[in-house]
This record gives sequence, structure tokens and C-alpha cells, in this order.
Amino acid sequence: MKPLSLLLAVALGTATVVSAGPAVIECWFVEDAGGGRLSKKPSALLLRQSSESPPPRPDLDPERYLKVHDPAGTLLAAFRRYPRDAPAPRCEMSHYVPLPASAIWLSGLTPEQSCPRALDGRWLMVSMSSPVLSLSSLLRPQSEPQPEPALITMATAVLTVLTHTPTPRIRLGQDALLDLSFAYSPPTPKAATSLAPGPPPFGLEWRRQHLGKGHLMLAATPGLSGQMPAAREGAVAFAAWDDDEPLGPWTGNGTFWLPAVQPFQEGTYLATVHLPYLQGQTTLELAVQKPPKVTLTPAPLIWAAPREAPPELLCLVSHFYPSEGLEVEWELWGGPEGRFQKAEGQRWLSALSHHSDGSVSLSAHLQPPPVTTGQHGARYACRVHHPSLPALGRSAEVTLQVAGLSGPSLEDGVGLFLSAFLLLGLINVLGWAAAYLATSKDSVEKKTQ
Repeated sequence: MKPLSLLLAVALGTATVVSAGPAVIECWFVEDAGGGRLSKKPSALLLRQSSESPPPRPDLDPERYLKVHDPAGTLLAAFRRYPRDAPAPRCEMSHYVPLPASAIWLSGLTPEQSCPRALDGRWLMVSMSSPVLSLSSLLRPQSEPQPEPALITMATAVLTVLTHTPTPRIRLGQDALLDLSFAYSPPTPKAATSLAPGPPPFGLEWRRQHLGKGHLMLAATPGLSGQMPAAREGAVAFAAWDDDEPLGPWTGNGTFWLPAVQPFQEGTYLATVHLPYLQGQTTLELAVQKPPKVTLTPAPLIWAAPREAPPELLCLVSHFYPSEGLEVEWELWGGPEGRFQKAEGQRWLSALSHHSDGSVSLSAHLQPPPVTTGQHGARYACRVHHPSLPALGRSAEVTLQVAGLSGPSLEDGVGLFLSAFLLLGLINVLGWAAAYLATSKDSVEKKTQ
């Protein structure tokens, strides 16, 4: 891998703590059973083995027990870095038939519509998905299973398309970077020498599907002439081979960049790599998110007399996306029981307010019941849960002060006000008296002169 690709992998978080990864991937072999039905049969991919001979699998048909030879190393490397605590990938396998691409802009890949004889024979498409990767790989199995001691079919990974960001979560207004790598190894030496030295021409296609609608976001055929569809929404792809070895295998990069994502841009993104008569595709689920801001008023203190209700609390949950999945909880910390409890009182939510950037806001209201002296110093909290927030959510709180228990009571406040008023009046009277005496003294002195 070139240094640029390595740096990109690190930036995308693919260079995480690695493990040995699974040695065997359990799959389902899916095929047409007729009458519009599909049949599913167990199968398995052996990625590596710890002993000299493959472990026997008498429960599998030998044609569905495949030992994978991966000349490019992309498929095996993806599972060597597979986290130990990640769930096993979902895997499906099916038959594949090499065909030329149907899109007009890809016609330069297959000037001859007939498939070359080097691609004759049996082909399988393997698709895998998990929270940490999504990939497809075209396998070329041998015609006959390997004999005992373990009946198994050898298969070569020819084209692998892979992403390490299958479910990107992008903050509203920020750029989205959807990583994609691919690898190609000629299926036979004849196929490698029949073309010009170096990697073959390829096509890259990114599509988005959302709410039943599909859009071609970007198309590229590096090194080929011809008119290309215009990219949409400012999308850019880094479409290139990483190396130029004369006979392969080769690895490539098709990472997709989308600037300043908006809510309408979330959905399923299909990344397809086209080679002459071969195609590999993987999917990514892009979600746009924005965490809410949480403010609680009045704050930081609320006052109430014993057996009276505090003022209504208003929790403003502002500028978040998506609107689904928001929960608001009212909590009371402290009080007579000295612990956490759900706050009592009447509560309601306002309607959603929509903003120009696609985010939304709402307000949550709580009218607490009358308080007791034992609730002095308790804290009311508004806690918000949303898919964009950690499991504990985000909260804001106010402290309840019961009048007459600490600090000035209501009666004390009135007394202080009256005392200050009287003191101010006394000072003014003394000032007026002093001024009057000074004026009278001056008048007496003038008369005696």
C-alpha cells in the first residue's frame, strides 16, 4: 500500500487495535429454488488454518466449503484487523455470471461484448456486512474439491471491494468521507498477459438510495475517454490504482467525499467498481446527526414557599437532528429521600420548530407539585436522550430553595427592604437638617456684621 493510502486508512480509523480475527466465516449459499423462491444452504469460507490440513466439515457440501486464496491480501487483511468483540459478519454467497456493464458511460471498458474465454467457468459472489466492515468479493473456485483428508474447494479472490465505514454517522453541516478500497488479481496467468502491462482500466460508481429514490452521485473511468455524467452535490472521489505492477495483483482507492452534508443526503450509498466483465459492489448506510443543546429555565435557582408549587420549568431542546428518537426525562435529585427519583408533576412537549439547516427544536415543560421543607436543596434535572448523544444523554438542572430554611426568607426579604427604606429616609432627613442649620448660621453671622 502506498503511503498516501496508509495515511488515509489511519485517518478513517481503520488502523485500530487488531486481532487475529476469525479463521472461518460461516455463510449462507443463496440460489433460486424456482417459483420465485430462494433456497439457503449453509456454507463456509476458510480464511486461514492453524494446522497443515484444513479442519474437516462433514456438515457441508465440499463445493460450499471454500478455502480462500487471496493474492492481493485485501480480504484476509480485513479480517486480521477484525475486533475481537465485534459480532460475526453476516455472509451470503451466490452464483455470479461475468457480463459487460450496461451503463453507456462504461462502454469503453468492454469494446467487445463477448466475454473472453479466460473468464469461463464457475464464479461466486460473496457479500459480508458487520458494524465494522462491508465487502463483496468475486471468487473463482476450482472445478473439483480437493481430496481427503479434508474435502474442501480451493477458491481465488479475484475482485474485492471493501469499506471500513459501513455505517458512517456524520454531523449535520460537516463533510462526509466514505472510505472505499478494492483489489484485483487476474483470475489466470493468461488473463494477466492478454492485456497491456499494469492495472486494467476500471469504472467507479457511487449511487444513493433514499425513501425509494435512487440517484447517480458520481461516475468515473480513470484513463478512459468519453463523456461522463456530471457529479451531483459537489461529490468528489479519489479514483485511482495504488500501484502499477505489470502483472498484478493491484489495489485501488475509490473513497467518496461529500461536502457539508444535509438531512436529504442520508440513505444507502452503493459503491460499485467495474472491471471488464466483472463488478463488485458494497453498501454504506449514511446517517446525518446533530446533538441537541439543552437549557433549563429558570436557572440556577427556583424559590418556593412550603406547600406552594415552584414556578413552571421549561427545558429547551434545540437544533438537533433527526427528530426521531428524542426522549425527555424529568428527574429529582435529593429531597426527603436523599436520592434520585422521577420528578412528579404535569409535563408536556411543544410542537417541533424547523430551522433552515434542517435541524429541529422543541420545549419540554414541567409544573412541579407543591414542595415540602424536606425538599430544600433538591435539584430538578431535564435529561435528554437522542441517537447522537452518549448513553447517559445530556442534562441541565436547577436547585430548589424552600423559603425560610436557609438564606433570607420572604418575610426577611420584606423586612430588609423596609429597613433599607427607613435608613435611606433617615439619612435624607439628617442631610436636610444639616443643610438647614448651616444656612441659618450663615444668616446670623451676616446680620451681626
